[in-house]
Amino acid sequence: MNAINYQRKLEETLRTLQGRPTLLLHACCAPCSSYVLEYLCAYFDILLYYYNPNIAPAQEYDRRLNEARRLVREMGLEDRVRVVEGAYEPQRFEAIAAGLEEAPEGGARCERCFRLRLGEAARAAQEWHADYFTTTLTVGRQKNAAMLNAIGQELERACGVRYLYSDFKKRGGFDRSVKLSEQYGLYRQDYCGCVYSRRAAQRRHMQAKEESK
Repeated sequence: MNAINYQRKLEETLRTLQGRPTLLLHACCAPCSSYVLEYLCAYFDILLYYYNPNIAPAQEYDRRLNEARRLVREMGLEDRVRVVEGAYEPQRFEAIAAGLEEAPEGGARCERCFRLRLGEAARAAQEWHADYFTTTLTVGRQKNAAMLNAIGQELERACGVRYLYSDFKKRGGFDRSVKLSEQYGLYRQDYCGCVYSRRAAQRRHMQAKEESK
């Protein structure tokens, strides 16, 4: 079975757009948002929706949110992008992660996390009467675009708002996000956001330190 080219599906959709529809874009952080905003602002008015109950601690959550706001200002996109903060509900993430604390990155815990965040994005898209919704998450090299797009497709059917298929890491999207992060001096974290990914990052650092001795 051939893998779906989600970048091609995105380009096909962009060619059919008329006017400037509204896109509710779930944002995980400023670095991932940078390239996606640069790319999609030519086609959409964007609600940059920051809903990330997985991020811990609260100071980390606030820092990433403030960086997303600063990015929009410094890119000069305030006439086309509005930052919308969702509720910070770490207890919801803790509930869906229960029993999966030791699951590997990208596994069942991450899938539940994606479903939680994309589900809220779909609900917000309905509330804000957006024409489309999607997420910046697919720009990450380690993020499973097929999983994310499958979840988006399910939510599209449930909520009635069109899901914008994507694999933003394609066409050099990830590399461009790194360059934009450097250009704007963005805080670029070394873990996805949750306490479990933070522990995994700390273990990697310790292992690298030991191996360098």
